[in-house]
Amino acid sequence: MRILLTGGSSFTGLWFARSLAAKGHTVVASLRGSDYSGLRGSRVAELRRVAEVVEDCPFGSARFLDLAGTGSWDLLCQHAAQTGDYRNPDFDVIGAVADNTKNLVAVLKKMMGRGSAGVVLTGSVFEQDEGAGDAPLRAFSPYGLSKGLTWQYYRFLSETLQFNLGKFVIANPIGPFEEPRFCSYLIRSWFKGEVPAVRTPLYVRDNIHVDLLAKAYATFAESVTSQRGITKFNPSFYVESQGAFAQRFATEMSSRLGVACPVTLLQQEDFTEPMVRINTDRIDGAGLGWSETSAWDAEAEFYGQAAK
Repeated sequence: MRILLTGGSSFTGLWFARSLAAKGHTVVASLRGSDYSGLRGSRVAELRRVAEVVEDCPFGSARFLDLAGTGSWDLLCQHAAQTGDYRNPDFDVIGAVADNTKNLVAVLKKMMGRGSAGVVLTGSVFEQDEGAGDAPLRAFSPYGLSKGLTWQYYRFLSETLQFNLGKFVIANPIGPFEEPRFCSYLIRSWFKGEVPAVRTPLYVRDNIHVDLLAKAYATFAESVTSQRGITKFNPSFYVESQGAFAQRFATEMSSRLGVACPVTLLQQEDFTEPMVRINTDRIDGAGLGWSETSAWDAEAEFYGQAAK
């Protein structure tokens, strides 16, 4: 297949491109800008190994429309989304939806006119009415709300313009090239000889290795072109409290990094988020040719190299 992928400079976007290319597909990755440095710059360098990269080509722009009208397409993998400061309670929901759907109808008509293009839209378990957990399934944040509203528009267009639409819902991916968040905080603390604290150990979440997530994504993307209408997949793996996951991560890293990896589980005082939010489709890693041991090995190697 010839696939147009947005959001390829992101953590998961890079891995999605890798998995699609590994299955023999031609991936054309449009990027919002051209000047990338640091971790994102490293991801873009890796992206170039597996995809044709088109810079300064944000979704819905004139250049993107030209790209959509060039050659034939089998699939649009719409992974990019306006994130900004996604934890900010003042996040611009309407502005983000507008950005996520800019000239969408024109894009779709361009691509559909050049082939039988389907669409895979990336969703988040933190959207409203997504995954499983405490009822009601509210959005975690204005950012989550914007993702859910974006999905509603894509679904409406699928039903009216008659194209195949798949929604791939992400929970909490971990692995090489991840943004510096919870796992990197743990690693940094251990290399400093410090004991990291888990402030919300009681929240039940759904963590998954990014290479397994990407394998599931590529398999799902292939299925969208042949399944009429709307399909959805909510990949799930480690369903447990954040305290239990921190201890799992510590156990796996200690033996591989050769350093002590203690953690302190604090008494949780922040209960502003839902206690439970998880995905619903358990992944069979072995069925996808995936090795859990190798995934942990790669994680440790990535953080070990970064610490040098």
